[in-house]
Amino acid sequence: MDDPRSVARRIIENVERVIVGKSEELQLITTGLLCAGHVLIEDVPGVGKTMLARSLARSTGCSFKRIQFTPDLLPTDVTGVSIYNQKTEDFEYREGPIVAQIVLADEINRATPKTQSALLEAMEERQITVDGRSYKLPLPFMVLATQNPIEYEGTFPLPEAQLDRFLIRVQLGYPSATDEVLIMDRQQMRHPVEDITQVTDASEILRLQEAVKSIYVDPLIKQYIVQIVDATRKHEAAYLGASPRGSLALFRTAQAYALLAGRDFVVPDDVKALAVSALGHRVIVSPAARVKNITATQIVDECLARVPVPGARARGAYQAETR
Repeated sequence: MDDPRSVARRIIENVERVIVGKSEELQLITTGLLCAGHVLIEDVPGVGKTMLARSLARSTGCSFKRIQFTPDLLPTDVTGVSIYNQKTEDFEYREGPIVAQIVLADEINRATPKTQSALLEAMEERQITVDGRSYKLPLPFMVLATQNPIEYEGTFPLPEAQLDRFLIRVQLGYPSATDEVLIMDRQQMRHPVEDITQVTDASEILRLQEAVKSIYVDPLIKQYIVQIVDATRKHEAAYLGASPRGSLALFRTAQAYALLAGRDFVVPDDVKALAVSALGHRVIVSPAARVKNITATQIVDECLARVPVPGARARGAYQAETR
């Protein structure tokens, strides 16, 4: 297998041919891919959310399908449906767009909660159930969901259970003036996404996901993660803090982040860099704090400031201390 870091860098650099000036955000999304997690991209229209998903699928050689979420979308439009075949006198399953390796759930908050719930089993168990029969989804499986935070007309807030299933939340933001000119130059004749080539394949992605699991996390770092998550639950401005799934998300993403940095161990800075992305969407701000314009990001930042950072020690130090 190629060096995991070099494979990940090839993916990021390939997507950067389309998405300009967003290296940190692309690193976060690649982190989500290496963790076999799902990513929620929340930002205003027109900043490249859909193009990012298409570019990632082309770069990795994974199958790609897009679901345009609308208020009239039905659960069977996502999972598929069983249709009676008169020739065989039996029902045949016709797979829906969720059966792909990278699925773009575009404007996910425009669908009704009933339709959004059709994603829950797929995101958590990598399978779907139609008419009592379960069907495994292809691996690697990743949902890239987008939502526009400023549009409230005709939208439905994502249920907490579904938000919790997103490994990380990413905000792209507007490009700089220089990058915006570069975007116009690149798209003058044709869109650069048409020229994106495959730089790895699905089997390589699965091997990278296994490599992430072997990254060493010191017990002090694990305690640090748990203390941060616990601080979100006890914060005075939080109505509901991060769940144990949030601890696991911060743990796993820190491993992938270390791998991208070329290390085989996690340092506290990895955890601090990912805390907002991994925990921010899991924290529910209390009504009183919302009136004061306190955000979940501020709560997570304050929790990071309150929890003492553990010191670094060599990989074998813990084993030596416990002998």
